[in-house]
Amino acid sequence: MEAATIEVREARLDESADVDRLFAILDAYARGPGGQNAPLSEEARDNLGPGLHEHPNAFVLFGARDGRIVGAAVCVWSFSTFTGRPSVNLHDFSVLPEARGLGVGTALLRELERRARERGAAKMTLEVHDSNHAARRLYSRFGFEGWSPPTFFVSKPL
Repeated sequence: MEAATIEVREARLDESADVDRLFAILDAYARGPGGQNAPLSEEARDNLGPGLHEHPNAFVLFGARDGRIVGAAVCVWSFSTFTGRPSVNLHDFSVLPEARGLGVGTALLRELERRARERGAAKMTLEVHDSNHAARRLYSRFGFEGWSPPTFFVSKPL
């Protein structure tokens, strides 16, 4: 049996087919217990492509297995004032359930790290829910650390 081919490419956020793929992946995650146990809204569907495309620091990586896009990493460049260098936040990260554990997530993280290092970034950041054990295992294997929460991620809906 031939090994599966895993490829990573940047999403074209000005193309509706890529935006539709991204929405489907994020919506699948949102519907599950790691997300919000509910589908994404129509407002999110309408705004996702234009909003990301117009955001000057956002980009999306797609992970494909045997030519089928099954994972996405939504990333945002930022700046670390403590190091005086760029940083990148992995804002949303999802692999479709049928492709989890098959190397797509690892390939996406490798490409994100390659880009971060190429740009001279000081760090990569992410948020993960405490109950998302599979994601935490992947992130730990990839070198993310500091699981004791020295800081809190909070938000104020507007």
